Amino acid sequence: MRYLLHNSHQMQLLIYSLIYPLIWILSVLPLRVLYFLSDIIYVLLYYIIGYRKKVVRHNLKLSFPEKSAKELLKIEKKSFHHFIDIFMEMIRSFSISKREIAKRIIIENPELINNYINNNKSVVVLSSHHANWEWSPYLMDQLVNCKAYAAYTKIGNKYFDKKIKSSRTKFGANFVPTKEIIDLMQRNEDKNISAIYGFLGDQSPQLKKTYYWNNFMGIRVPIITGAEMLAKRFGYPVVYLQTDLIKRGYYKSEFIDLTKDPRKFPDYQITDMFIELLEKQIKANPEYYFWTHKRFKHMGKEKEAVVSKAKSVS
Repeated sequence: MRYLLHNSHQMQLLIYSLIYPLIWILSVLPLRVLYFLSDIIYVLLYYIIGYRKKVVRHNLKLSFPEKSAKELLKIEKKSFHHFIDIFMEMIRSFSISKREIAKRIIIENPELINNYINNNKSVVVLSSHHANWEWSPYLMDQLVNCKAYAAYTKIGNKYFDKKIKSSRTKFGANFVPTKEIIDLMQRNEDKNISAIYGFLGDQSPQLKKTYYWNNFMGIRVPIITGAEMLAKRFGYPVVYLQTDLIKRGYYKSEFIDLTKDPRKFPDYQITDMFIELLEKQIKANPEYYFWTHKRFKHMGKEKEAVVSKAKSVS
């Protein structure tokens, strides 16, 4: 076993050593060059390789049954093009300057968060895979100086994980594995440290960790409720971060208050409020949502999940 782990680490290091230099070289290129490459990759990925085309098509058909095949195809193509743009923007993040990022993504109302922090109040921020979630950590420079954390899932290659984490934290946001976020919040609370805690709330949970089912884009699926539960546990306000595309490579973000006192709401109502805002955003510009993931993979499994959980409890 020790040999296998050692061998695995060596392989991860080899892959990292071969690929990262190329990523770094690409990252110093101007975005206009990266977008040119994006146009080329789009043709290869969509028309020749057909990467996850069936997944995207399935997701769109389920989400927009009222749209014609022609309308869905148009959204499909635009979503693939935007997906590759996001990948290029993520690469650019490795060497982007504060000056450039400040021009490319702005907050319309930073005072909403600043007022909470200035009053020694921590905040739970819910966001989604819409427009550009990769640049959200860089918004910290536009907010009052404070601690900021984002819950994330580690990637398989520990060397890439460390480098990506380092790239994302250089503007002030700290990335914390999801399983460690509760302990971190408790430590900060005990020390009276005000902070911002960011969560992507539109991911698909594991069935064994499912507590709540409701409709998302008209499909009944399990929905992550961790952010709401943590906000209630600590009594933190909950804010929705909505990011929209202005034009290629330029975004605007807005904070929307969901509640100043989450404990006043019944369980899952705040999560429903988040989903309602997200659906409105998606329906306005569906081509900028991240459709390549299997958003509805647990569709129709609610009874199975409930029975399985009941057996595990008994």
